[in-house]
Amino acid sequence: MALDDNDTSGSDRPQAGVWKSGKGRGRVHTKGRQLRDRAWEQVRALLGDKPRRADLLIEHLHLIQDEYGHLSAAHLRALAEEMRMSMAEVYEVATFYAHFDVVKEGEAPPPALTIRVCDSLSCELAGAQALKAALEDGLDASKVRVVRAPCMGRCDTAPALEIGHNFVDHATPEKVHKVIAAGDTHVHLPDYETFADYAGQGGYETLTELRKNGDWQAVQQKLLDAGLRGLGGAGFPSGKKWGFVRANPGPRYLAVNGDEGEPGTFKDRCYLERDPHMFLEGMLIAAWAVEAEKIFLYMRDEYPQILAVLRREIAELEASGIVAPGYIDLRRGAGAYICGEESAMIESIEGKRGMPRHRPPYVAQVGVFGRPTLVHNVETLHWVTRVCREGPQVLNGTERNGRKGLRSYSVSGRVAKPGMYVLPAGSTITDVIDAAGGMADGQVFKAYQPGGPSSGLLPASMSDVVLDFDTLQPHGSFIGSAAVVILSEQDSAKAAALNMLRFFEDESCGQCTPCRVGCEKAVKLMQADKWDQPLLEELSTVMVDASICGLGQAAPNPIRLVMKHFPDEV
Repeated sequence: MALDDNDTSGSDRPQAGVWKSGKGRGRVHTKGRQLRDRAWEQVRALLGDKPRRADLLIEHLHLIQDEYGHLSAAHLRALAEEMRMSMAEVYEVATFYAHFDVVKEGEAPPPALTIRVCDSLSCELAGAQALKAALEDGLDASKVRVVRAPCMGRCDTAPALEIGHNFVDHATPEKVHKVIAAGDTHVHLPDYETFADYAGQGGYETLTELRKNGDWQAVQQKLLDAGLRGLGGAGFPSGKKWGFVRANPGPRYLAVNGDEGEPGTFKDRCYLERDPHMFLEGMLIAAWAVEAEKIFLYMRDEYPQILAVLRREIAELEASGIVAPGYIDLRRGAGAYICGEESAMIESIEGKRGMPRHRPPYVAQVGVFGRPTLVHNVETLHWVTRVCREGPQVLNGTERNGRKGLRSYSVSGRVAKPGMYVLPAGSTITDVIDAAGGMADGQVFKAYQPGGPSSGLLPASMSDVVLDFDTLQPHGSFIGSAAVVILSEQDSAKAAALNMLRFFEDESCGQCTPCRVGCEKAVKLMQADKWDQPLLEELSTVMVDASICGLGQAAPNPIRLVMKHFPDEV
């Protein structure tokens, strides 16, 4: 039974025809939140003729959040009713993701405008904390909310912040005030290569030919010959995945991991802002290779400009007949780093909290909706297109320091020209810094993060180590997504490690105790003037040995490497 919004009847006064409890107190309604007519009508209007499937819960929550700026208890109750789900299911998903603002009865909704100030290591080095404090002091808190946010993938223009859906690079309070005064809070599309531009230069001819006469095993061999590995961080040989998925009976799916959330990483953003169709063609080639019945393209919510580009260009693909309408299902993340882990991403695609699954079974066997699923990263699919067009030599034709291939390094921190640089896979940190214009004026190289916070910190003295797969593991680190952050002598390695662990503490999904409690305890111990190193080492061992997924297993790396290489600071 739905209630009128003006209905003030409650459990304090019995009415005719209403049951009474044993104590004689009448209750007009059943326990729990009541369905309100107006909220139900509003939710119905927003959903329109969209399916009410459970896997679309996050998409529907976005509709309400976008329209009203928050998720009220009445709207959540109405959405649960409309989707035939329990309130508990809807609530647990809505409260899991950082970009949903759940407002309970009696609570004030957030202000109409939200400013998210990035607090990743690169932005902190560039003064993000002082920027946030200045904005909090200079803005009316009743009209503008200023919050800290994890990495937005704009480390090359630190400090960065987002006003509504408009990014401000190299942000200052003055720039922010100008944007607010102009009301410029909407998405700005990058200058990218459109479908017409791409197709006019031979784009999608490779896909068309493969669909007509292609041999998927021959294409798989090309990828193996090229040495292409998963570029989201795991580094698994890309071609081998195709065979694993094809070995399982259909229907099969392709899930694209666009949740580039590792702080310091922005390579996927660069590729998608410049030539999205190179990626899209590679995605369709991979889908063809495994005979995927559907593609789920999962893109992080921190990239609203990329989401807008993809919506537009997928529509172009559908209009051109290259894909059938609905074949590419673009899914929008909601602010959860853990969804970069492939099984957590699949849980999110299914409309659930993004919690990693226990393995086995692996996603190649049991993935989206329990079906065999091929998972690829955005950059990996960019290179699939290039390998198919140009041959394996586009990667294996480059050799340096005994390593073959190319790497896309996201470079930020104390360098003269932060940005994304494609360099030989055998490059050292010296090569990377040189490509980025050397150190910034007045800065002396001290330390570097080779692959995001998960890789920890290495000292400048280790400048001859090759930054590639398998070369950093002997040193207690790894290349991951090649998110390189450079520190100088004016920076504290101890403070940098604390920044990294605070990130892991915020982003732990909470499923397993070693990670959830371990990250929290580590942050507390690391805030001490002098670290209790034996206790931190014991804690690190437990986290590495007992955490379910890579977040908890890699979180101790910054702790261990700072204790090893910067003992004077801790």
